[in-house]
Amino acid sequence: MEQSEIILRAIGVLTETQEMVRRLNEETTVDIDAGEAQLGRLVTEVFPSVEVPGDATPAEAGQAVVDALMPAAISLVGAFAFLFSELADIHDTGRSEIKSTELLRALALRLSDTDSNAGPETDPRPDGDA
Repeated sequence: MEQSEIILRAIGVLTETQEMVRRLNEETTVDIDAGEAQLGRLVTEVFPSVEVPGDATPAEAGQAVVDALMPAAISLVGAFAFLFSELADIHDTGRSEIKSTELLRALALRLSDTDSNAGPETDPRPDGDA
């Protein structure tokens, strides 16, 4: 899975979680399992299955698992860290005219735009200001 796709999926998780928290604050019935399911699907799709040879020592088995899962863990953590950084930057600059849902939507649109090479390396904020 490409990093931009992981970020898009992380945006979905954050957006769904934000909606779930909003509904919880309004004391409406919320299906918490649905949010966990989306995060669970993302984790399942990002992390590869690992096969450890039957004759591997415990140290070899552990190293095989780490070697197989570390790139996926870095990609997933990187996606959420990138999104946190974008949200924190808007918050820290006091730009209250941009809501978090708007920023996430703008990021998703920029990342899914196949006509450009937009990604975490570019500034996908709604107005492009740093």
